[in-house]
Amino acid sequence: MHVLFVCSGNVCRSVIAERLTLAVAADHGLRLTAESAGVRALVGFPVEPLAAQTITGLGGDPSGFRARRFKPEMADRADLILTMTDKIRDQVRDTAPAAFPRTFTLLEAYRIAKISGARTIAGLHAARDDLAYPGRENIADPVGLSPKAFCEVGDRIADALVPLLLALHAHEHPGATIHPRTAASDAGAPRPTLLVLPGGRAQSAQVPELPEQSRQPAHRAMESAG
Repeated sequence: MHVLFVCSGNVCRSVIAERLTLAVAADHGLRLTAESAGVRALVGFPVEPLAAQTITGLGGDPSGFRARRFKPEMADRADLILTMTDKIRDQVRDTAPAAFPRTFTLLEAYRIAKISGARTIAGLHAARDDLAYPGRENIADPVGLSPKAFCEVGDRIADALVPLLLALHAHEHPGATIHPRTAASDAGAPRPTLLVLPGGRAQSAQVPELPEQSRQPAHRAMESAG
């Protein structure tokens, strides 16, 4: 499965999600690839320094990145498109209409999967109208804010993204073996776990129970590094 993440400048939120996805894929032996872009990208810019620290804190690698502008062909090759805000989701839809069934905000996709039990991208789209949410499901841009704000954004992305990826991958590759990380935090305690999506009213009986995913929250990693 190839996932495209889209934000505004492509130097913070979407990069955090991209590099976290690659780290999760490497950690668990998943067949996942990822890229990111921005609808108003700072083309050629590296990761914002505090975003890079957040990526490292979540176990990812921020090196070698350069921001790119979103283009329709990126949507064409993506199996799943996750945006950071509903406005950006709608911009992707307007630019690449055929990709709309595969395009969600990250928090929207997580909520639909959790409530409906959907474990496929088609299932997420089918449940979208029934589970429409009147509020805004956005992850705010932390540019110009404090290190704590970046950590909170990183943790919010991880809390939604990691369980979603594991659940979708487990359904797509039922024979795959997931190998969670066993490393401990710098303080010597086990890494806190993120539970995979619990239940779901529609398919809970058919959804395989997945191992817990272990990944240190960004704020704890950055605190220990400091």
